[in-house]
Amino acid sequence: MTFEALAKQGQATVYDTLAASIGPKISEIRKEFIKESFKGFQHMEHRLELVAVIRDMEFVNDSKSSTLNSTWYALESTSRPIIWIVGGVEPGNDYSTLRHLVRTKVKAIICLGVDNTRLHNAFDDLDVPVTDALSMDEAVIAAYYLGNHGDAVLLSPACPSFDLFDNYEERGMAFRKAVKNL
Repeated sequence: MTFEALAKQGQATVYDTLAASIGPKISEIRKEFIKESFKGFQHMEHRLELVAVIRDMEFVNDSKSSTLNSTWYALESTSRPIIWIVGGVEPGNDYSTLRHLVRTKVKAIICLGVDNTRLHNAFDDLDVPVTDALSMDEAVIAAYYLGNHGDAVLLSPACPSFDLFDNYEERGMAFRKAVKNL
């Protein structure tokens, strides 16, 4: 697989592939074998998974990102302007670690959950529209109408899903379904 082919799968895939290549390279495994092993690479479900491109807007399912660190990575690795779907059962996150990324990369925030108070407290003072949704369908429709050509709709919740869903898989499947219904 060429570097260009990896790059088409996104910056996160490039990072992951480069990291996975270090061990074999240090162990002096031939580069041809390393390249061959990446040909069958399958992207992980619910982790920066491209669901669809509609009106040149990418819809990305990162439902597995239920922590600040994984959501930081998702926001940082997305190159398009972001409509960010975030929220769930708020575990007491310190969202200050995401404020710079939100300020520079996010054009709208959709808070998906029963209680979005902490998200509003963290981001309402930024020059970014923040709205609420009580269902995935509502969140995806709002994202679609807030977005433009070239944007990315990123579901990267930074929280567990247990207020509206049984688990992150159910949340991710609801996102896929809502996108397919657009």
